[in-house]
Amino acid sequence: MRRIDRPSANNDDRGDQAIDMLVLHYTGMPTATAALERLCDPAAKVSAHYTIGEDGIIYAHVPEERRAWHAGVAHWAGAANINSRSIGIELINPGHEFGYRPFPETQIQALITLCHSILMRHAIPSWRVLGHSDVAPARKDDPGELFPWKRLADAGIGLWPQAQPSDLGPDALARYGYDPDAPQDKVITAFQRHFRPKNLDGTWDAECAGLLASLLAKAGV
Repeated sequence: MRRIDRPSANNDDRGDQAIDMLVLHYTGMPTATAALERLCDPAAKVSAHYTIGEDGIIYAHVPEERRAWHAGVAHWAGAANINSRSIGIELINPGHEFGYRPFPETQIQALITLCHSILMRHAIPSWRVLGHSDVAPARKDDPGELFPWKRLADAGIGLWPQAQPSDLGPDALARYGYDPDAPQDKVITAFQRHFRPKNLDGTWDAECAGLLASLLAKAGV
C-alpha cells in the first residue's frame, strides 16, 4: 500500500466525539490533479482524511484524530454532525457529471486494505460504513451505483443484504439510519444505489422491502 502525505489545512477538532462511521465518496472532478488541489485548498473549505487514486496510491490529508470536512450537511441515525464522528475517504473518479466510470481493481484493493486498517483502530459498526449519498440523499449520488459495495462487504467492510419476504414500507428506512426528513424518493434512490444498483427508479417495491429487512436483522437496529 503506497501512501503519500498530502496535508490539508481544512480540518478542526473533533471534540470528545468518538469515531463510529466511515463515509466513502468519489471526487467528482474532471482530473485527479484538480481533485487533490481542491481538497488541499484552504479557500475550498473541504477535505477528507484520505484520497485513493485510480492507480491505488493513497494520499493522506488529515490525521484521523482530527475532523475532516467531507460530509457537509448530512444525517444518519439521528445524528447531524457526521464529520465529527466519521472518517472520510475520497476515490478519484470523475463522477456522474464528468464521465462516471467503474472503479479500477487496483483502487478497490487499496481501499479494502485502508478500510481494514481503519476498522482495526476504530469501533465502527458494519451498518455505519456508508456512501455520501446515504448520509446526504437529497444532495449527493456518490460513490454511486458502480461502486462495488458487495465486494467490500465480502471483505468484512460494511453490510450486504440477502433478499427475504417482507412487507416493510419505505418509512422503515429511518430505522436503518436514513434521514426521515429528506425527500422520500431521494432516500429510496440512495438506498437502491447502495443495495440494489441494477434499478434506481426511486420506487419502493417488495425487493427493496426484503433487502431492508435483511439489513435491519444483520445490523440489529
